[in-house]
Amino acid sequence: MLLYKSFLESDPLLFHPCLPKPKSGMDSDTDESGRRKSGRRNPFKQLEQLRARADAATDGVNFAREEDNSLETMRGRLSKVLKRYEDLKDHMSRDSDKMVYERLLKDFEAARIAQTEEILLDGEQWNDGLLATIRERVHMEADRKAMGQTSMPFDPHFNEKPSYRIGNKVLFCLEGSRIGIQYETSFAGEPCETFHCVLESKSFLEKMSVIEHTIPFFLPIKEAESDFLSSNAMKFIDYVGALLQSYVDRREQVRLIKELYGNQIGELFHSLTYNLIEFVLDDFDCKVTVSLRYADLVSILPSRIRVLAWPVHPSKKTSITDKKGIGAAVAQSSPSRLSYAEDALRTMSLPEAYAEIVLNLPQVLQQIFPHVGSDGR
Repeated sequence: MLLYKSFLESDPLLFHPCLPKPKSGMDSDTDESGRRKSGRRNPFKQLEQLRARADAATDGVNFAREEDNSLETMRGRLSKVLKRYEDLKDHMSRDSDKMVYERLLKDFEAARIAQTEEILLDGEQWNDGLLATIRERVHMEADRKAMGQTSMPFDPHFNEKPSYRIGNKVLFCLEGSRIGIQYETSFAGEPCETFHCVLESKSFLEKMSVIEHTIPFFLPIKEAESDFLSSNAMKFIDYVGALLQSYVDRREQVRLIKELYGNQIGELFHSLTYNLIEFVLDDFDCKVTVSLRYADLVSILPSRIRVLAWPVHPSKKTSITDKKGIGAAVAQSSPSRLSYAEDALRTMSLPEAYAEIVLNLPQVLQQIFPHVGSDGR
C-alpha cells in the first residue's frame, strides 16, 4: 500500500476532478476518433499495472510480514495493559492501604507480646472444634471487658492468651472479638512477605466476615470469602494461606530467572497474579517463545505449556525473486514445538527448568533446523 500511496501522491492528476474517464468500449489510450493520444498515458491503466506488479513482487513475503506485525501489535497491547495494571496496583497501595497495614502490624505485634504461649498444631489438631474454641475465647474476652472485669467470675482458662501456629499460619486473639490470621510466606526456605487478615462476627452464633486485610487487591479474597467463610471458616483460612504462598512462589520463580538469566531473555511478560507467564529468548538464529498457564491461583507448576522455536532464516535478509523461492522461505519459517522443554517445565520449578532448557537448546535446535546456521551463542 505504501507503493500505491507514494505513486498517487507523486501524480496529482490521478485525483484531478476534471480528469476525463475513458468511455465504455474504447481503448483508454485512444481518443474518440480512434487515434492514439499524445502526451500522458492513461493513469487508470498505469495504476492497474502498478498494482499487478506490486502483487507479483510481494506475494508470499506479505505472510511473514503480517505475522511479524501481528505479533508486535499483540506485544504492544500487552505492554500497555500491564502498564495500566502496574499503575492500578500502585494506586491501590497508597496511603489508605499503608495505614491499614501499619495499624494491623501494631495490633498483631501487641497480640504477640501479650500472648502467654504459642501452640503448635499438626494436621489433626487443626479442626472446626479448635476454631470454635478460639471464637468463644475472643467473644468471652470482649464481653468481659464490656461488662467490667469485677462483674465476671474469674476464669484462669480465659485469662490465657495463646497463639496457634498451623504451618505458615499463626492465629491470634485480637481485641474486640476479632481473630487475626498472620500468613508467613517463603521461597526456597527463605522468608518472604507477611500478610494479615482479620475476621470478626457480632456474636458467637453468627458467621464471620473479613473486616480488614493486607492481601494484594488482585488476589480473589472476596470470592474466597463468599465461597468458604460462611460455610467453613477453617477452609477459608487454609485456602487464603495456599493462595498467598503460591502467588509468592510463582513471583519469586520469575524474579530468580530474571536475576540469573536476564541477559539471555529478550522479552518477559506476566499477569499480576503470575498465573500467565511468557518470555522469549534468542539462540542459534532462532527465537524461542515460552508460554505458561496455571490451572488456578494455588498452583506452582503450570498446567498448559507451549515452547516454540521460530527460525530466523537468512532469506528474510535478502530479496525473493520467484514463486518457488518464496514458497521455500515461508515453509522454513514455520515454528516447531520443543517437547523436551515442555516436559521440563511441567515437572520442575521455573529456574530449574530454564537451566535444563538452555543446556540442551543448541543441540536440539541444530537437529530440528539443520539449515539454520549457528552463531555460537
